[in-house]
Order: sequence, then C-alpha cells, then structure tokens
Amino acid sequence: MLLLGITSLFTDISSEMVSAVLPLYLMFYLRLTPLEFGIVDGLYQGVSALVRVAAGVCADRWQRPKAVAVFGYGLSAACRVGLLAVGGAWTGLAATVLVDRVGKGLRTAPRDTLISLSSAPSALGLAFGVHRALDTVGAMLGPLAAFALLALIPNAFDVVFVVSFCAALVGLAVLVLFVENRTAPTLGDRGEAPSTTESLKLLRLPRFRAVLCAGVVLSLATMGDNFVYLGLQRRLGFNAAFLPLLNVATALCFLALAIPLGRLADHVGRARVFVGGYVLLLVVYLGSLLAPGGLPVLLGCLLLLGAHYAATDGVLMALASGIVPAAVRSSGLALLTTGTAIARLVAAVAFGALWTWAGLQNATLTFVAALLLALVLAGAILLREGRRPSYADYPTV
Repeated sequence: MLLLGITSLFTDISSEMVSAVLPLYLMFYLRLTPLEFGIVDGLYQGVSALVRVAAGVCADRWQRPKAVAVFGYGLSAACRVGLLAVGGAWTGLAATVLVDRVGKGLRTAPRDTLISLSSAPSALGLAFGVHRALDTVGAMLGPLAAFALLALIPNAFDVVFVVSFCAALVGLAVLVLFVENRTAPTLGDRGEAPSTTESLKLLRLPRFRAVLCAGVVLSLATMGDNFVYLGLQRRLGFNAAFLPLLNVATALCFLALAIPLGRLADHVGRARVFVGGYVLLLVVYLGSLLAPGGLPVLLGCLLLLGAHYAATDGVLMALASGIVPAAVRSSGLALLTTGTAIARLVAAVAFGALWTWAGLQNATLTFVAALLLALVLAGAILLREGRRPSYADYPTV
C-alpha cells in the first residue's frame, strides 16, 4: 500500500503539473473558448472510461493487476513527451491528453485492487485514505513545481512538461522494481479465473448497482475543478498566473483530511461520508456564486473542495471494495470508475457549452440545481440498498 502510494505520489506530481497549468495554458496562452476548454478538460477527466472495464477484466482474468497497472503508468509517462511535440495545436494537445487518460484508465482499477487485496476488509477506508493522502502530496507538489518553474521562466510550458516526464519515470520505476503482484482467489468451485461474462454479472448485484448509480448521478452534476478555479478567478479578479496555486490549497486540505475521513467512513458508514462529501461540493458552488468577494471566500471554497475529495475519492473505492468479491474486484472497480468518468466528461462539456452560450453565472446556477437534485436521488438510492448483504447475493455460475 505504501509503495503504491509512493508511485502515485510521483505520478501525481507529474500529472498535476500538467493539470494545474492547463487553464492558464489553454484559456490565457492559446486563447481557447470555454467550450473548447470544456472539451479538453472533459477528455482529461473522462476519456479514461474507454479502457477501464477492459483493463479491469484483463487484470482479473490474467491475475496480473500489477502488469496492467505498469502498462498504464508507462503510457501516461510517454505522453509527457507528446505534449512537447504538439506545440500550440490544441487539437494535437487534446489527442495527447486522450492517450494520457487512456493510460490512467488502464492503471486505476488494477492499482486499487492491489490496495484492497493488501488490506483488511474492516480497514479499507483507512487503507484508501493513506493511499489518497500520499497521492495528494503529489497533487500538492505538482502545482507548486509548475508555479515555481513558470515564475522563474514565464511561459516556459515546455520546461514544465519535461520535469513532469521525469517525475512520471520515478513513479513508474518504484512500481516496477518494488511493488509485489497480488492475486485474488478464483471464483467458484472450478478454480477458474473469471470471464468477461462473470465480471459483467456484477451489474446484477443490487448493492453494486446502487453505488454505481449514485456515483454516476453525482458525477453528472460535477462541473470540474478547473471550471471552479476559473469561476473564482473571474469573480474575485485575482491574477490568472496564480491559478496553479489553487490546486495546492485544495490538495493540502485533501491531505489533512483523507485519513481521518477514511477512518470515519469505516466507523459510521462509507455511504454517509460519501454523500456528505457532495454536500460540501454544493456549498463550494454556492460560495463561488453568491458569497461576497475576498480572500476568505477563496480560501473557504478551496478548503471545502479539498474536504469534498477527502470524503469521496478513496471512500467510494472503499465502499465498492466492501461489496465486490475479490475475484472480480478489478472489473467491479473499473465499471464504477468508468461510469463516473463518462459522467464527468459529459458534465465538463455541458458546463463549457453553458458558459459559452449563457454565461458563467447561469451555467453555475444550472449545476447548483443539478447537484441538489442528484444529492436527493443518490441519497435515496443508497439508503434503499444500504442494508442488503455484500457478497451473498452475487450470482455465480
């Protein structure tokens, strides 16, 4: 778990260096419209959904979650070089982002499976909290590194991409050299690895369906961090060069709360903490829209955004890991992250289109209403299915 956390730490330094400069690079340097930015940001958030299920099924079928994860991390590292090659062509950059996110899709479910198989079932929230905390250290250091580089060498985005590539290589080396492959018990009495059909039977598991539906509904009402940051910049009027630092404040709060909220989820219920995290996100949207300007509002929104991620990211994986049998866990986590990733892609493009056609304020108001409705629906779904058994109703051959 700790070694996987270190791998994620360096990989997040790499990916967040890129993510942190995207709003500045695309909106202020390349002069993209909000709709074009929404397409690129949507790809960054959701295109990994294209391969997540296939990666999860392969990891379960071959009993090689580490090998699948290594390929995904390696593909993302290679894309840092691609960012240098495409220059200022936003379509080429979008294509490179697409391949990068394919790499993320390949690695996410196998990595989370390795974490769950290395941890006690009663401490899954804590285990994912520790991993996400280390992951968040990288998410905090990446924007700081990008900001420092751009402060020393203005508009030197190529330097940012080179340093990002080096950090990705370090994370990949830790995974390849030090992380042990973990395998799950086979499914059923025949001792066979699960087939694709067996994996898809997870959709007949009522509690898994409930978690999947709740995650998708809430993700459809999530506008994306970069839009939150751009909205705060427009409302408060601070220098756009400071946009990468907003990720740092968010990540710092995530780091501080990931482990405590993981422990809390293990004790009071993971579904409760997960839904509560989206209540915090609703407050962020309202604060960015309605609260008076000033530094306290900015800091409050960033801290609540970090708390939202601490209450939802690892907690959702822990919630699903407690429901899905170990033999098909990579597939189950892949199905879940695929649904939420596609929903976030749709939400990012929709918000960008609304901003372009109706203005930032109207777009934010629409997503406030959508998130409020999504909270009601997700809460009802999880409450209805919350008392069902975890594994007992899984349909086996």
